[in-house]
Amino acid sequence: MANAFEAKSDVLVATIAAKLKEKEVPQPAYVPFVKTGAGKERVPSSPDFWYFRCASVLRQVYVNGPIGISKLRTKYGTKKGHVTHRHHHIVGGGSIIKDAFDALEKLNFVKKTKEGRIMTSEGRSFVDKISNELNK
Repeated sequence: MANAFEAKSDVLVATIAAKLKEKEVPQPAYVPFVKTGAGKERVPSSPDFWYFRCASVLRQVYVNGPIGISKLRTKYGTKKGHVTHRHHHIVGGGSIIKDAFDALEKLNFVKKTKEGRIMTSEGRSFVDKISNELNK
């Protein structure tokens, strides 16, 4: 039986995003208008950005859980360009990650604990089934 460690991450995230879109995970009203962090100049160009971010957050919880919003803000951050001095790392937006966690908690894929968010058995089996399909 395969798991998320054995599947290619980009294909796994794309497949999970498609499944989440089929489940009609509700996206916040601000998603078409908001940047993903202070280091970005524009909003995401993909219309399915929300589902890809939820899928990526779900995979990160699977691989690195328990994990919190601040750790994921660092992961989804970027370098901000400056004119007269060096580039510096800027953390990603926390509201998108928090709302992704909330959506995944409503599906009962993720559970909040004192140490951070962890996978539930339903979430783990959801990701494992998709990994099995990809490895066949």
